[in-house]
Amino acid sequence: MADICVIVPTIREPECVRAYVENARRHGFDTDRLNFLLVTEAFCDAEAMESMLDDLGVEGEVFDGPRRSEWFAERGLSEYDHLIPAASHAETSFGLLYLWAGDYEYGVLIDDDTLPHDDHDFFGRHLANLNYEGEIEAVSSDEQWVNVLYQNADEHGLYPRGYPYSAMDETVETDTASVDDVVASQGLWTNVPDLDAVRILMDGDLDGQAQTRTSATDFGEDFVAARGNYLTVCSMNLAFRREVIPAFYQLPMDDNAWDVGRFDDIWSGVFLKRACDVLGKRIYNGAPLCEHNKAPRSTFSDLENEVAGLELNEHLWELIDGVEPTAPRDGRAAEPSDDVGADADDYAGVFEAMGETLAAGDFEEYTNGAFFNLVGETMLEWLDCLDALEATTAAAPEVTAD
Repeated sequence: MADICVIVPTIREPECVRAYVENARRHGFDTDRLNFLLVTEAFCDAEAMESMLDDLGVEGEVFDGPRRSEWFAERGLSEYDHLIPAASHAETSFGLLYLWAGDYEYGVLIDDDTLPHDDHDFFGRHLANLNYEGEIEAVSSDEQWVNVLYQNADEHGLYPRGYPYSAMDETVETDTASVDDVVASQGLWTNVPDLDAVRILMDGDLDGQAQTRTSATDFGEDFVAARGNYLTVCSMNLAFRREVIPAFYQLPMDDNAWDVGRFDDIWSGVFLKRACDVLGKRIYNGAPLCEHNKAPRSTFSDLENEVAGLELNEHLWELIDGVEPTAPRDGRAAEPSDDVGADADDYAGVFEAMGETLAAGDFEEYTNGAFFNLVGETMLEWLDCLDALEATTAAAPEVTAD
C-alpha cells in the first residue's frame, strides 16, 4: 500500500512525473509506495494526465478546480474550499488535505518545472533524510537567517526568493548538531536559482530566470539551520512527515484584495521552522538535488506579483518569533524566543498561536499590513478544516475487500 503521497501542482509540464518515476525505478525504489496527486485547473487536460499515470503503472489521481470542489462537498466541508486559491501555486494545500484524509506517512512536493538528477535516488534520499540520525552541520548567522545557498555565496552572491533584504551580508557560523528528529527534507536545485524578481533584475535578466546559474559544485555537505534561525523553504523539491501538516499550510496568495503573491511556500516555511524550534524538530537541507528549468517569463510580471508583499516579508518572522533582532553577543546570534507558541506541545498549538498573533495584530505601519490579519484568520480556518476533515474521515464507514 502506498505510504507516500507525491503532490505535483501543474498547469504546464505534468510530463515531469515520467522522469521521477523513471528515477525511482532506476534506483530500485518501490514505486508501489507512491501515490501521485496532480493538482491542476479546469483549463488543463486532466484526462491526459490520468492516462499518463496509467501508462506509467503508478497509482494516482488528478484534481482540477471542479473536482476539488466536489471533494470538499462530499465531505461536508464546502465552507472551507476557499482555503485553496484557484490557479495559484498555493493550491498545493489541497494536496496536504488529501494526504491528511488518507493513510500516508510521508508527503513529497514536486514542481512541474523540475527534473531529478540521474545520480540521486530522489525518493530514497528524501526518505533517508527524514529518518536520519547522527551528526550534521548546523548553520547560523548574526541576522537569525540562513541562506540555503551559503556554501558558495562568495562566488555567486545569490540569496533565494524570500530571504529578507535586511538579513543580507550576514556573518555565517557553522557548528555540529546531533539530530534524530527530522520532519522535513528540502532538496536544493541546480540550473535556474529560485530568486525573487528584484534579485533577478539585479542579475540583468528580463526573462524571469537570472543570468547566474547554480550547479552541483555549488553545494557541499547537507545541513540544518540552527535553533532560532530561519531559512527559506521552497516547495519545488521537498519531503515531509505527515505530522507537520497542521503547521504547513500554503497561504492564500494571488487572489486577495492586496494582490500579495509568491510567498505561499516561503511563509509556510517560516511557520514550520518556528514550530520545529518550539517542538525540538529539524528541517534537513541539501540532497537530493533537482534541476530547475524555469520557463522564460517577464521578470516584471513576477515583480508585480511580489512587490505587494516585500515589506511584509521583512517582518513576518519577527512577529511570529516574538523577539526583535538584537546585536550579536560574542559573535553569536540572539537566543530563540520564548514567546509566540512556546507553550504549545504540538504543531497545531504552535500554528494556532502564530495565527492568533497575526489575526489580532495592528499592522497599519506596513504597506498592505492588513493582509497579515487575513493570513492569521485563514491559518485558524486551516486548523478548523483539518479538525473537521479528521472527524469526517473517522466517521466514514470502513470498506473491506470482498
